[in-house]
Amino acid sequence: MVNTGTMKHFLRMLIQVCLYFYCKFLWRCLKFVMRKLTGRCELQRICYNTKPGASRTMKIETSLRDSKSKLLQTSVSVHPDAIEKTIDDIMELKKINPDINPQLGISLQACLLQIVGYRNLIAEVEKLRREPYDSDNPQHEEMLLKLWKFLKPNTPLESRISKQWCEIGFQGDDPKTDFRGMGLLGLYNLQYFAERDAAAAQQVLSDSLHPKCRYSFAIVGINITDLAYNLLVTGALKTHFYNIAPEAPTLSHFQQTFCYLMHEFHKFWIEEDPMDIMEFNRVREKFRKRIVKQLQNPDMALCPHFAASEGLINM
Repeated sequence: MVNTGTMKHFLRMLIQVCLYFYCKFLWRCLKFVMRKLTGRCELQRICYNTKPGASRTMKIETSLRDSKSKLLQTSVSVHPDAIEKTIDDIMELKKINPDINPQLGISLQACLLQIVGYRNLIAEVEKLRREPYDSDNPQHEEMLLKLWKFLKPNTPLESRISKQWCEIGFQGDDPKTDFRGMGLLGLYNLQYFAERDAAAAQQVLSDSLHPKCRYSFAIVGINITDLAYNLLVTGALKTHFYNIAPEAPTLSHFQQTFCYLMHEFHKFWIEEDPMDIMEFNRVREKFRKRIVKQLQNPDMALCPHFAASEGLINM
């Protein structure tokens, strides 16, 4: 005998599947009617009726990804060098004369550069995250020692293994153990912040040592790296990057975003005035929700307040 609960669940699933295909069918019918009425395909309507930035790029991305054409589906993952030819192929497929519609090709190219660039950025960031810190690698060691010099320019590091590392927020006498969660990505971000905006980074470090603020600067930086990473891979940062990067977002854009998040989290921590570091996860989650809500606005661009952004933001 069939369980009543199981039957109800099956019927709900069946209804949802039917609704999905019904809505998809209606959407394709609507697209067909709109093309007949306007004489333009969906890509043309988006490019001509939506302002440049995240609104346009995200609509183009959805249109390409959900298309029944294999060419359009795969266009969001082509190599950057193949974008120009891909645009030509799309124009030919859609029977659009580039001489009559020259702006369409330019707009589509800008969108694809951002879409493909975002995917490539995820791959680049993921590679850094997966690479463990290696104390036998001279480059890794050099970056770590530079981090100390940028944050404590007037205090020499007595030795590579030293309790002094706790002064900039590491947990023990060898920082390599703290990079396990985020790999080299955590070190890259911390060094970028400390180098590109030394005054602000040193101020945040100084504030973090104050009894009323007390938290571990480096550990929080690695934690905020994790936040930035998750915002990137879930697609939440598309709004920000598509609004600030005229072409492909780069690792520098990601690191600049980390600096912004680090700066804003520091202010947020002070405003929240937690009892102690045990409230860190609560404060971090509240901060994450605020950032995610901001990024749901298609016009949103996380506004920096520090020198690390100079030369990177292009509104």
